[in-house]
Amino acid sequence: MASTAAATGTTTAKRKPVFVKVEQLKPGTTGHTLTVKVVDANPVVPAARKARPGGSMSRPSQPSRIAECLIGDETGCILFTARNDQVDLMKPGETVIVRNSRIDMFKGTMRLGG
Repeated sequence: MASTAAATGTTTAKRKPVFVKVEQLKPGTTGHTLTVKVVDANPVVPAARKARPGGSMSRPSQPSRIAECLIGDETGCILFTARNDQVDLMKPGETVIVRNSRIDMFKGTMRLGG
């Protein structure tokens, strides 16, 4: 029976997270886990969304919330784009663990996204 479970992929070994520092982040990389302190958090007001003709929005009654947060550790700071439930966790002064994040380039600067 164990070989059947392994063949279907239902049992997977979890990797131990490798924590990195802000100074080690490189453009275009993914899967980063960091322990950082929130320096500042500013909500982003979304532009008015237009419904596409013939299409429907997935959740028109609840638009996504976005906040730009300045986070950092002893090696540096980076902007983090928090979305939806993440916004509530990103309070200035809090220490948070960011898991499985990626680096995106936006207007020539690196940004961390979750």
